[in-house]
Amino acid sequence: MNALLRLRALRRQGLVSGIPSICSAHPLVLTAAMQQSLADGSPLLIEATCNQVNQFGGYTGMTPADFARFVHTLAREEGLPLSNLILGGDHLGPSPWQDEPAALAMRKAGDMVEAYVLAGFDKIHLDASMRCADDPEPLPDQCIAERAAALCLRAEQAQARRPGKQPPVYVIGTEVPTPGGATDEEQGLQPTSAEDVGLTLAISQSAFRKLGLDAAWERVVALVVQPGVEFGDASIHAYRRDTAQALVQAIANQAPWMYEAHSTDYQTPQALRELVEDRFAILKVGPALTFALREALFALELIEHELCGRDPSLQPSRLREVLDQAMRANPVHWRKHYHGNEAELAYARRFSFSDRSRYYLGDAAVMTEIERLLAATAGPLPLALLSQYRPPAFEAVRAGQIAPSGRALALHAIRQTLAHYAAACRPTDHFSATQPCEPLNL
Repeated sequence: MNALLRLRALRRQGLVSGIPSICSAHPLVLTAAMQQSLADGSPLLIEATCNQVNQFGGYTGMTPADFARFVHTLAREEGLPLSNLILGGDHLGPSPWQDEPAALAMRKAGDMVEAYVLAGFDKIHLDASMRCADDPEPLPDQCIAERAAALCLRAEQAQARRPGKQPPVYVIGTEVPTPGGATDEEQGLQPTSAEDVGLTLAISQSAFRKLGLDAAWERVVALVVQPGVEFGDASIHAYRRDTAQALVQAIANQAPWMYEAHSTDYQTPQALRELVEDRFAILKVGPALTFALREALFALELIEHELCGRDPSLQPSRLREVLDQAMRANPVHWRKHYHGNEAELAYARRFSFSDRSRYYLGDAAVMTEIERLLAATAGPLPLALLSQYRPPAFEAVRAGQIAPSGRALALHAIRQTLAHYAAACRPTDHFSATQPCEPLNL
């Protein structure tokens, strides 16, 4: 059985359990997630978005089949059984082609969904909520549901070409803000209403049935909603369970029995656990992981600078400089998200919670500098410099948990964030709000 179907079955039985969804294509992030999965003995869900990976390559240059091969290769290198790996497609719909007429955009979206299924992706998030060039404003809910069902039909037709293979499970719905972080500071962020939940489920089920997709509807494992969490350039909207109770109860005792929460990045460990308790069983995280990686790499640059100061023959890497050059040369991924004067923009490019710099970590010049930096800090790094510039790594090295190297330090930083998700999602039939989650050993 698909691991997400098992999770749904556990939730129906009243067991508090969840799963993090890792939304990243960076090899260090994925490696850290695989190490965490092995340490926990838990399944690992890795997702690619429609803009990141599609039949035309997306901004990573990878098709769904390419992405699957890439992740499988990393898994084999880390010793993670492929049976423990779940691949998901996120926001699969016409989003990459919103500037085109709906008929053309939906045809491309259908081709993309087909490519994901044929590549063996286990989880398909159908999201047709965005307007296309000739669509009315706002796009009617009925139209959104019918388009999602049409995409599901393409997925099921592709699955029919894979006899003997496990069929995918589906997630429907969308959160209110644009995926990947709010474009500006949102005031008074509100959870999805219970009425909207009921409407979405009713019209979606009807749309599926009209296309003969009753069996596929039984594999809808979660509904994406807005639980009231978000992050922006400089702000974090924390989960407030008191404001989300109507939403929490809206799905009680009815299919699909659990929610998927997007943009859970930067939530506290306690908030993550409360989300899982409150039926948000799938927790999406991405920018917070590359943010942690970027923090670690910047700390390594400071360490490298000190090392080069002791040996003038060494030439330090230029990661910060090269990363900013790449972002300024091609501002398409951040200019709509960052605002202000030149100094404020430069600050946001380096330190924003939106972490738009993640789109440039795959740039050839940036990758070269990262490799130079990791080579220069292969170690063993002086404990004094670890204490000065990366205290958590200093403690982990002293405890014998990680090696005193730049690569180990970077992976440790990512796993510190992942550990909060692992603790929040760990199965239990009881949780006291006054009792902190048990931390994982890294």
